[in-house]
Amino acid sequence: MDEKTEATPEVPPMPPVPPSPATSTRRRPAIRAIVGAVIIAAISSGTTAMLVSSSGGEAAGPKSKSATSAPAAPSEEPTESIEDAEETYNDSPTFTDFELSLKTTRKQCFGSAGCNITVEPKLSYVSATSLDPEKTLSLTYEIRGDESGPVIQTMELSDRDQLTYTPVAISTASRSTKVTAKITDVTVSS
Repeated sequence: MDEKTEATPEVPPMPPVPPSPATSTRRRPAIRAIVGAVIIAAISSGTTAMLVSSSGGEAAGPKSKSATSAPAAPSEEPTESIEDAEETYNDSPTFTDFELSLKTTRKQCFGSAGCNITVEPKLSYVSATSLDPEKTLSLTYEIRGDESGPVIQTMELSDRDQLTYTPVAISTASRSTKVTAKITDVTVSS
């Protein structure tokens, strides 16, 4: 035991990855909410400014000639302002401006004898030009699939979206008969 043992202090091992600094996770949602509110406020005030500037103060009275200004850059075509734009309507729609399908509301089949079916029209306006809300349209349509031949009906469309019709009861010759409809005439009245 003559040997002298020297005591060496032990050094703890180093972690493989240095620890990341502590961050607060409670501030992130608050910061996101504030940024979102600022963006929404900026967008809505820009929209409001555009609406106010496009109205031109016409609610207070007609514009005076001294208040008008020259355009910033000359344009080749005259542009129409929003307040001068007048909506144009489809004054004489045709059957091609509409799509018609049938909704089956009741169906009772009798084996191989066929079915009694009640259908209602489902109308869609497909033209790019709007319908005049002041006009009423009478649309005549033909239903095919009834065992005794085509059935002719008329429906009325008013205020662009108020459809008045009578459900139609038909009898098909067999269960597999396809019932279809197509518009044959459109009449416009005031």
